[in-house]
Amino acid sequence: MKTLAYLGRIIFAIPFIVFGIMHFMNAKDMAVNMLANWPVAEGIVYISGLALILAGISIIVRIQAKIACLLLALMLLLIIITIHIPMVTGGDQTAMSNLLKDMSLLGASLTYAKLLA
Repeated sequence: MKTLAYLGRIIFAIPFIVFGIMHFMNAKDMAVNMLANWPVAEGIVYISGLALILAGISIIVRIQAKIACLLLALMLLLIIITIHIPMVTGGDQTAMSNLLKDMSLLGASLTYAKLLA
């Protein structure tokens, strides 16, 4: 059972690290496509990328993992409210898959935070 929990924790954390790296690799495009009207949009992309990487690492090494999961859940909620919902309601149907993905990750983050309690 411990092996299963360990494997699940690693599988859960790795995508956040990859997403964070992708934020650094595609910051300009993400800023233009998702945060076009926001001041310092590119800076927001870099900061969120760093937060994703740190959360993933924290979950893997289990250092402050509960707080990392709670902060990750908050960040995902803010992304859903400020980016995905406006894109979906604006007619971008491809944004629906990102909205649902982030909702699932939000739920998993809250669940994992509770398991660490």
